[in-house]
Amino acid sequence: MSAQRAAIFGCAGPDLTPDERAFFRDADPLGFILFARNFDTPERARRLADDLRSSVARAEAPILIDQEGGRVARLRPPHWRKAPPARLLGELYARDPERGLEATKLNSRLLAADVRSVGCDVDCVPVLDIAFPETHAVIGDRAYADRPEPVAALGRAAAEGLLAEGVMPVIKHIPGHGRATVDSHDALPTVTASRAELERTDFVPFKLLSDLPWAMTGHLLFEAIDAKDCVTVSARSVKDIIRGHIGFEGLLLSDDLSMQALGGSLGDRAFRALAAGCDIALHCNGRMAEMVEIAGRIGPMTDLARRRVDAGRAFLARHSDPAGRQGLADAAKRLTELLPEWG
Repeated sequence: MSAQRAAIFGCAGPDLTPDERAFFRDADPLGFILFARNFDTPERARRLADDLRSSVARAEAPILIDQEGGRVARLRPPHWRKAPPARLLGELYARDPERGLEATKLNSRLLAADVRSVGCDVDCVPVLDIAFPETHAVIGDRAYADRPEPVAALGRAAAEGLLAEGVMPVIKHIPGHGRATVDSHDALPTVTASRAELERTDFVPFKLLSDLPWAMTGHLLFEAIDAKDCVTVSARSVKDIIRGHIGFEGLLLSDDLSMQALGGSLGDRAFRALAAGCDIALHCNGRMAEMVEIAGRIGPMTDLARRRVDAGRAFLARHSDPAGRQGLADAAKRLTELLPEWG
């Protein structure tokens, strides 16, 4: 039986250090996440991915990336393509839904091709948060639209594009980050909307895409759900909303535990997230002391979490389409036709 620890960790730079290799070998996290600090040249990036997987002796260890397009892009020119923000795709959808969906799926296929080129196989897309008048700029143009139905439709198209190219999508930030008026990197957002209003709006895109295999929590507090604890560390939020009302049964990752929306030590944050019902504790900044602390507070993945990982792999295999697709060069050309203002 696997003893993989219920964690995903980052690393400090573009090369794996001996200390990191030794730590990952002993900690045995499920997988890894990479950021802009980890990318130099394509060749160096591929070597890093190989080294990370060899450190845990699992060729299938997932390697995540946040390659959304727009402001949130870990892979950037000149080596990788510049992709449009979600809002631009949403604006095209508002003018012409068919073209908007086509552009979103093509864009995600191209995102997936870049992601796979550096050895990553999980992209933390689509963002299913709704853009409200009060939405903080940390979400901003990362949101497709200001209503749940377009967000869900575009999110589905984005997920399909990633899956077609063999990349796992991650819906985020479940159950909805759009009403946050502060940046959860800096402080805990508090949402005062009623549960009925949340069920009519924020939760809808996640419910419509609840069949997808992976999701990431949002670090915010819904007073109508749990007036004491942030979603990530709230058993009530996970059980009643994410698993209950929304019906998500896949692998649930915390958002980055180093964000300041969460109080307490890093080890406490990881422990509480898993105790609340998250399957995986996500830690992104690659700081060794913090990773050691987290590894010391959490154990191996649960049997249920392992089954969710396996189910996700099977889902990805069923939905990948390795033959007969439009070539990537043709896809890029068509996307430029659909979004001339970007291309």
